[in-house]
Amino acid sequence: QVQLVESGGGLVQAGGSLRLSCAASGGTFSNYLMGWFRQAPGKERGFVAAINWSGTSTHYADSVKGRFTISRDNGKNTVYLQMNSLKPEDTAVYYCAAKWSYSIATAYVGFREYDYWGQGTQVTVSS
Repeated sequence: QVQLVESGGGLVQAGGSLRLSCAASGGTFSNYLMGWFRQAPGKERGFVAAINWSGTSTHYADSVKGRFTISRDNGKNTVYLQMNSLKPEDTAVYYCAAKWSYSIATAYVGFREYDYWGQGTQVTVSS
């Protein structure tokens, strides 16, 4: 059983930056493909970014490509999401998720495909 705990959310002005972290415990972190999803009020949870087990493959939603960067440190059992040039439409609860897989990052973009979830962290971008 893998436990995931996100941190780093908050309130930021448009154009600003935030770095989210997701610390994993209870499993072998390098066995998992990791993803970030977000959910705004009244909307379905949507894919943001994913990274494969070794960090050599990443994949992004078109809406964040060029602004967000996903990375991982297997020695620290942590995955990160660096968010730059934030927009009001990025406002959402951000969740990290883990999928037991050695596939490339493009393999899993649906939230139902992931095995474990964190509790989420709120990101609010003011205009």
